[in-house]
Amino acid sequence: MASHPQAPVGSGSSNPPGSLPAPGWEGIASDWSSDREAFKQVPWGKAMMWIFLLSDTFVFTCFLTGYMSVRMTITDLWPNPSEVFALTIGGKEIPLILIAIMTFVLISSSGTMAMAVNYAYRRDRAKTTALMLATAALGVTFVGMQAFEWSKLISEGVRPWGNPMGAAQFGASFFMITGFHGLHVSIGAIYLSIVAMKVWRGDYERSGNYQNVEIAGLYWHFVDLVWVFIFAFFYLW
Repeated sequence: MASHPQAPVGSGSSNPPGSLPAPGWEGIASDWSSDREAFKQVPWGKAMMWIFLLSDTFVFTCFLTGYMSVRMTITDLWPNPSEVFALTIGGKEIPLILIAIMTFVLISSSGTMAMAVNYAYRRDRAKTTALMLATAALGVTFVGMQAFEWSKLISEGVRPWGNPMGAAQFGASFFMITGFHGLHVSIGAIYLSIVAMKVWRGDYERSGNYQNVEIAGLYWHFVDLVWVFIFAFFYLW
């Protein structure tokens, strides 16, 4: 009975078209390095952004998992988020009103970013630039409200090493998780502004490739998605 031919084991290059893949780990390494299977028809810029977002997902997962472990094992009283993050408006305390506005602003920015990508592929430079700058402005607004939230808690005595409202770990968890996310939003706003300026100058029009707008959108949607989990785990629990 005739046997199927196999690719030479010692070959360091990718397999020729139509041939069987090399056996074992060599075949896997060959496929990934040759960009034939793992990233077929995927631009490297987009692939690298996905890899970065995957690594960032692990970091945020570790932070939120650590936060949940502290919440479930600590014996000290954990502050009530509805009371800690309440604002007095018109003589009445409204729980989580600032957090709700912050969430609305950030989720709205995902909509403007999605429209920017849409208009980018239509090659409408003016609308793409305007929508990307609007997204960046919403991000800066979010960070500004977060700074106000931080200053309010700091004025009330909350520190990373202590908390007059209850468990000392509250301050450390709050400043670490929201601060790390706020850093991502700040970097994202700068990133979007730079890409928007390149769109306006016509850099992508000359090359005919608007994939950088989509790649920036991937980053921004990730930042928004992470905030949904932070909002649920930190402010609603």
